[in-house]
Amino acid sequence: MDFNLTDEQQLLKNSVSDFLSNRYALDTSRRAARSDVGWQPQVWKSFAEELGILAAPLPEERGGLGGGAEEVLVIAEVLGQHLVVEPFIGTVVLGGGLLRRSSTDLAAELVGGIASGDVVTGFAALEPTSGQAFHSVRTTARRDGQHWVLDGQKIVVSDAPIATHLIITARTSGDAADTAGLTLFAIPFDPADPPSGIDVHHYRTIDDHHASDLVISGLRVPDSARISEVDEAWPLIDAALDEATAATVAEAVGMLRKVLSDTVEYTKQRQQFGVAISNFQALQHRMVNMHIEVEQAVAASYLASLNLDGARRTRAVSAAKATIARAARLVGQEAVQLHGGMGMTEELAIGHYFKRLTVIESEFGNRDFHTTRYQHARG
Repeated sequence: MDFNLTDEQQLLKNSVSDFLSNRYALDTSRRAARSDVGWQPQVWKSFAEELGILAAPLPEERGGLGGGAEEVLVIAEVLGQHLVVEPFIGTVVLGGGLLRRSSTDLAAELVGGIASGDVVTGFAALEPTSGQAFHSVRTTARRDGQHWVLDGQKIVVSDAPIATHLIITARTSGDAADTAGLTLFAIPFDPADPPSGIDVHHYRTIDDHHASDLVISGLRVPDSARISEVDEAWPLIDAALDEATAATVAEAVGMLRKVLSDTVEYTKQRQQFGVAISNFQALQHRMVNMHIEVEQAVAASYLASLNLDGARRTRAVSAAKATIARAARLVGQEAVQLHGGMGMTEELAIGHYFKRLTVIESEFGNRDFHTTRYQHARG
């Protein structure tokens, strides 16, 4: 497997890294995340207009740049290194992944909106009884003339408090645990004034991202809001979820590299008994273990991203997610401990990285879920 970036990919990495180094301060992003706005919309527009990264993996015929999994990996890793809270993975990778697989006019319009920075999506899929299975859906959609009527509940809808559109999974046939019988709908959404038929509860998560719980009751949507064939949405969902999971793994790799680097540097500066604690053999062993975990995570990330279009997609993605879940816990905990009490202070970056890595452990399925998925997958 070739881990080397092409000249174009290296240029992309450098461009995003330079932009964030100069214009994305950690304290500013944390203040924005905890404000009523919840993010930095001007940064998002710059991602679209100056860097073009919102269009990078989207099809050219819909306003994108036609990039692929490798470009997403490069971007997500740099965003992770700088602990960016803006919804690149949720909107561009997951939302865009669902929409670009749809042949509807609405989907084409929304893909263009994502590329220009005007559309932010929230994927309303998980439910109180879903566990970690995205196909376990009890929310129903029934026909009523040229409309559909939706009823159900959705939980932990990432980015909904800042979204312009929701993409909702609903069951149009079959039992709650079936992968068949699912249909996708995309609807305009105003977080401050939700559509009639949706009650919302917005909240900030421990990693300074945002999510919502939804109660959907008698929500009427036109058939033009349907972005999948009736009963046949699961293949779209499954593929887009794997792409988002691989991107999240890459994001985590960026964070792990940063956490390891900062920890090593800190141990060189902090002194105990008149010498830098980096000279203590016991701590050196712990940092070597951290380094090994990071390198394994890097390899797993490449494995996942480079197999997204192949028969080994499911196994590669689940192997990567299980690997990153272990690495996130070990490296994150070791980094905090090696920093001592300072590790969890608001002023030090390590604590913020640790919180995000903790969330990533279970995001899109935890280690147990993906280990089981790997065992049952083909390829």
